[in-house]
Amino acid sequence: MNIKETTTDFIKQSKRVLKVARKPDREEFFDFSKVTALGIAIIGVIGFIIVLIGQLLGL
Repeated sequence: MNIKETTTDFIKQSKRVLKVARKPDREEFFDFSKVTALGIAIIGVIGFIIVLIGQLLGL
């Protein structure tokens, strides 16, 4: 495949994805936001525990 065919194929695939994509409704958006916030909180707690253990051990 040359660069022109690759570019044309990419543009066709991008157009197809944009046609199928839709804006999430309000409930779906809030569910996604809750899951994202929960993930960030869990990662923060894990990081805090690691730092706390490191300080207690004197690392």
